[in-house]
Amino acid sequence: MRAAFAHPGRIAIVILAVLVSALSLLPLGFVVVGTVSTGWDTAVAMVLRPRVGELLSNTLLLILITVPLCLMIGTGGAWLVEKSHLAGRRWWAVLLAAPLAIPAFVNSYAWVSAIPSLSGLSSGVLVATLSYYPFVYLPVAAALSRMDPALEETAAVLGHGPWRRFFTVVLPQCKLSLLGGGLLVGLHLLSEYGAFAFIRFDTFTTAIYEQYQSTFNSSAATMLAGVLVLLCLVLLLAEGGLRGKARYARLGTGSQAAPSREPLGVWQLPAQLLLAALATAAFALPLWQVLRWVVAGGAEVWARPELVNSLGTTLGYGVAGAVVTVLASLPLSYLSVRRPGMVSKLLEGLNYVSSSMPGIVLALALVAVTIRAVPGLYQTSSVLLVGYLLLFIPRALVTVRTGLAQAPPQLEEAAQSLGRRPFAAFWLVTARLSAPAVASAAALVFLGVVNELTATLLLAPNGTRTLASEFWSLSSEIDYAGAAPYALLMVLLSAPVTYLLFVQSKKVAGQ
Repeated sequence: MRAAFAHPGRIAIVILAVLVSALSLLPLGFVVVGTVSTGWDTAVAMVLRPRVGELLSNTLLLILITVPLCLMIGTGGAWLVEKSHLAGRRWWAVLLAAPLAIPAFVNSYAWVSAIPSLSGLSSGVLVATLSYYPFVYLPVAAALSRMDPALEETAAVLGHGPWRRFFTVVLPQCKLSLLGGGLLVGLHLLSEYGAFAFIRFDTFTTAIYEQYQSTFNSSAATMLAGVLVLLCLVLLLAEGGLRGKARYARLGTGSQAAPSREPLGVWQLPAQLLLAALATAAFALPLWQVLRWVVAGGAEVWARPELVNSLGTTLGYGVAGAVVTVLASLPLSYLSVRRPGMVSKLLEGLNYVSSSMPGIVLALALVAVTIRAVPGLYQTSSVLLVGYLLLFIPRALVTVRTGLAQAPPQLEEAAQSLGRRPFAAFWLVTARLSAPAVASAAALVFLGVVNELTATLLLAPNGTRTLASEFWSLSSEIDYAGAAPYALLMVLLSAPVTYLLFVQSKKVAGQ
């Protein structure tokens, strides 16, 4: 193992991974220092309050219900599109990914517009599931598309029926995608604020935001953030333990035969109706409500000068944030796939921990550090990009890691044996094979930056307005018509990137 790390290029990769992970310790250090300064007795008293028990119950129930629902919906949709004779499957493949173009808080805004009485756990599960199931659908669909049809054919020859083939052959091939997608959903549930604030459903994130609104240096909010970090650690340990050390790479693209598909028969109509209901609830209804408010607002809501400025600012930060975050994820992903072990898991896990924190906690940590250590960076674009990096690096890690895992290291070793230097071999072989995954990661991060709210409000330079921050400002004043153009622009900006994400997921699958 030491010899494997002896090459200067690999040493550089380790150094870069350590630097990125060290940066992710800033918000965690902010929580730890705040907890220590509060004092043990005070901290225990704050954590053991009935209010904390209520928030813990809400958050755990939200995760325990929503994550399995997203796994079932995402996997079921992917199987229907990729492994069955579903009529119109090419259209359904795009429609099932379309909800990624609608931010979760816009989805919540739309549902509250349609049903003003929405509130509580059931509404939180509804909005979160409709917003986040594509994080499971896309990677699982890619894994099913890439799966060698000979595996199912062999199982069929051995007498395994469709259900048994699904559970013993298909699902194990999707293990990495299911775990990665489930982890992303869980992390989003821990950090989401806007979607749950709209429906008045209290989680740790909404409570922390309320605490920090009332007082900048809130010990109670710091204690809540500490519990939130512990929940994130539980998710990380569960995902890492279930993932294990399984390898998913294979040489070539497998059998050239057409992928095996199951006939739906009498289930064709129910499948069509279920998918139609899902697409309506997750995409058509939110889009219709946004358009309804746009029409109600008339031409005057488009005449605001902030609208064009917000669009340009959002686009610029989205592209810059995607580039910075994907570049930072590459060394961590490489270590996770090619040099798995306790060190790589620790470095990777640190980034998930920081991203699980609400944007406001992460933002206040960066504010505290910049004011005390480098005041010249306070409220600059550089600090805002660091905030985006810490928030969205898990999106890049999960996707890039999957792409690297499916790039056989034997091909890179063969290139080196033919005289290529290690970096050249990596660039010519692994980088090209992983390019679709890298593009998908960049698209995911771009979507995250475009739709990010709380960290932008605190970290952006004075006078900076994004589509999300302007939407939130207007909708908080119950000016739904004024907020609608900003919501529509976010959807229109996200839609082509979502389609690109869908196309790139197909390239990852080798189609």
